[in-house]
Amino acid sequence: MKKFFRFQLRTTDLPAARAFYATVLGEGATDIVPLPEQVIARGVPAHWLGHVGVEDVEATVRAFVERGAIQLGPTRQTSDGGQVAILRDPGEAIVAVATATASSPQPEVVWQHLHATNVQHTVDAYCDLFGWQLAARRDLGGLGVHQEFTWQAGEPTVGSVVDVAALAGVHSHWLFYFRVAALEPALAAVRAGGGVVIGPTELPNGDRVAVCEDPQRGAFGLYEGSPRHSC
Repeated sequence: MKKFFRFQLRTTDLPAARAFYATVLGEGATDIVPLPEQVIARGVPAHWLGHVGVEDVEATVRAFVERGAIQLGPTRQTSDGGQVAILRDPGEAIVAVATATASSPQPEVVWQHLHATNVQHTVDAYCDLFGWQLAARRDLGGLGVHQEFTWQAGEPTVGSVVDVAALAGVHSHWLFYFRVAALEPALAAVRAGGGVVIGPTELPNGDRVAVCEDPQRGAFGLYEGSPRHSC
């Protein structure tokens, strides 16, 4: 199954980011690396980079590029003997494809939300390459129409895609929602650490979510599941 298996924060301030996320998500729960200087020079802020696990990185890159993605830099060898490549997908969001190997400790991600341009072509590219399946479409009014998806047929939904054209001030990116035991203490930690909180919002099933930004402008979501719902 081809899905996100690693979530890595690329940041402009390594010590500050480690301290911030230790209070929000727990000590040692995150994979944090420096954002390359050449990327910073292009004005790219800190961001969470999702890695989709594949068997053949080079073949996947070629197929992704054929579908409108752009490879950003060369394919690199990883410390565990695999490969990783970073691309701008057809909808202009940054994503990585990597050899699916055991990764460092990861926070639990319960929802993957893609903000994209050229939505239909972008959705088709991910489904063609990774076997993801489309699910319900939900019109959330001012928040746009969300196309949900699953990793494979018959499984619960794990994410959604929305057109950034309908969202003022939002750029193309993957937004990952991390599970927390209790939302309010986590949001208090975000604010105390100099981050920004939008929300929280209660979902129809009773779960509660909030969109956040860390002090280095890395965007992420927090997700608290209600006792009657399991993701």
